[in-house]
Amino acid sequence: MMMKQQQQQQKQHIAIFTTASLPWLTGTAVNPLFRAAYLAKDGQRRVTLVIPWLTLNHQLLVYPNNITFASPSHQEAYVRRWLEDRVSFPLGFELRFYPGKFATDKRSILPVGDISDAIPDEEADIAVLEEPEHLTWFHHGKKWKTKFNYVIGIVHTNYLEYVKREKQGRLKAFLLKYLNSWVVGIYCHKVIRLSDATQEYPKSIVCNVHGVNPKFLEIGLKKLEQQKLQEQPFTKGAYYIGKMVWSKGYKELLKLLKKHQKELAGLEVDLYGSGEDSEEIKEAARKLDLTVNVYPGRDHADPLFHNYKVFLNPSTTDVVCTTTAEALAMGKIVVCADHTSNEFFKQFPNCRVYDDGKGFVRATLKALGEQPSQLTEQQRHELSWEAATQRFISASDLNRLARADSNLSKRSLFASSSISVGKNLEDMSAYIHFLASGFETSRTAFGAIPGSLQPDEELCKDLGLTLKTPSRNSLKED
Repeated sequence: MMMKQQQQQQKQHIAIFTTASLPWLTGTAVNPLFRAAYLAKDGQRRVTLVIPWLTLNHQLLVYPNNITFASPSHQEAYVRRWLEDRVSFPLGFELRFYPGKFATDKRSILPVGDISDAIPDEEADIAVLEEPEHLTWFHHGKKWKTKFNYVIGIVHTNYLEYVKREKQGRLKAFLLKYLNSWVVGIYCHKVIRLSDATQEYPKSIVCNVHGVNPKFLEIGLKKLEQQKLQEQPFTKGAYYIGKMVWSKGYKELLKLLKKHQKELAGLEVDLYGSGEDSEEIKEAARKLDLTVNVYPGRDHADPLFHNYKVFLNPSTTDVVCTTTAEALAMGKIVVCADHTSNEFFKQFPNCRVYDDGKGFVRATLKALGEQPSQLTEQQRHELSWEAATQRFISASDLNRLARADSNLSKRSLFASSSISVGKNLEDMSAYIHFLASGFETSRTAFGAIPGSLQPDEELCKDLGLTLKTPSRNSLKED
C-alpha cells in the first residue's frame, strides 16, 4: 500500500478545472471530460477532473429534461456511465466537485468560494483551467500560481464576440478584454487558445487541443464502408444543430436563407436545438419561402443525424465548433464561413468555406449535388482525442515538467502570506484582484452572483464542507 502511494506521488498530477458538467451538453462539460480520460489512459499521469456542483434549485435552471441529482456521487455515476458508453477503455481519472451557482443573466455556472481547495495543497502540481478567465473573474483565495507548480489555461470561448451583441456591447467588450487579460496573466503560466478567434494573450499559443467523441468516428467508418460498397450512405440533405440562441449561428443562417431564397429555391433545411430564442427562431423560419423545419435539440450522435449529407454552420462566435468536427468525423460535407474559428477544419476535403452570400449559395448547392470525399486514416486521426491529447501535451510542455519536491502543504492562503509591494508587478496586481474580489459590493458590481464569496449552508452540506462564518480577517463587508 505504501509503495502504491509513493508511486502515485511521483506521477505528474494534473487537476483539470472546468466550468460545466453533464448532463449539460456544452463544450466545457464534454471536452474536459474526454481530456481527463485520454490523459489518464496510459496510466503515466494521475488525473483529477474538477467540475461544478449545483444545489437542486440551480440544477433545475440548467440541466435538460428535468435531470437532477440528490448528491455529488449520483452525478459522478451519471458522468462516468455517459463516458463509458463512448470510450472503449477503463476510466483512470478521479472526479471531484467544487461549489457553483448558475447565473441566469450569463447563462453560465460561476464558481463559489476558493475552488482550488478541491485539490489539497500536498497534491497540487499542475492545474488546467478550462476557460481560465471564467474561472478567475471572481476568484478570491489562494493564488493559482502559488498553489500549483504550473497552471495552464485553455481558452474556449470568444467572450468578446458575445458581449458585443449586447446593449452597449462595444464598451462592455472593451472593458472585458482588459479584465480577461488581467486575470489570465495573473493566474496562468501558459495559455492555449483553441483558435485565433479568441482574444489574444501574452505568451499564448494557438492550438486546437480538442478531439471528437469516438462514436462519431465509428459512424464515419460505417459510412465509408457503405461508400465502398457503392451503397447510398446519405439520404437526407442539409441540417444544422446548436443551442437555439441567436448568437449560435441561427441569426447568420436565417439571414443568408432569407436573402438568397430565389437562388436556393427547393432547398430544405432542418434545424435542431433548444434554447431561450427557440420561439423567435421558429417564427423567423416560418416567414421564409424555403422549407425550414425546426426541431428540439438532440444528441448529435443520434441515428436521426446519420443520413444527413450536408452540415450548414455559418456561426462566427465559436472558437472551434465541436459540431463541425463531429460532422466531418461522420463523413459529411460541412459548409462554413471563411473565419479564423474554422482554420483547423480547412485541412479536410469535406470542409467548404465561403466568403459571402453568393459563396454560401455556391458551396451549399455544390455540396448537395455531390458525394463527400472519403477521409483517409490520417485525417480521421487528426479529428480524434488521441491526436488532440498529443497536441495538448506538446503545446503545454507537459513532458518537460517534473513533479516538484517542494512541500506544497506548507503553502498558506495568499491573503496571509507575506507580500512585498516591490516584489514585482504581477504579485501586486494579484493582490489588488484579491482585495477587489473580497468585497461583496465590488464583486456584484462586476457581475458576480450575490453571496458567492463563500459556499452557503446548502452547498456545504452537499459537498461535506465546513461552513465559514465572516471573521475580522474577512474582507467581506458587513
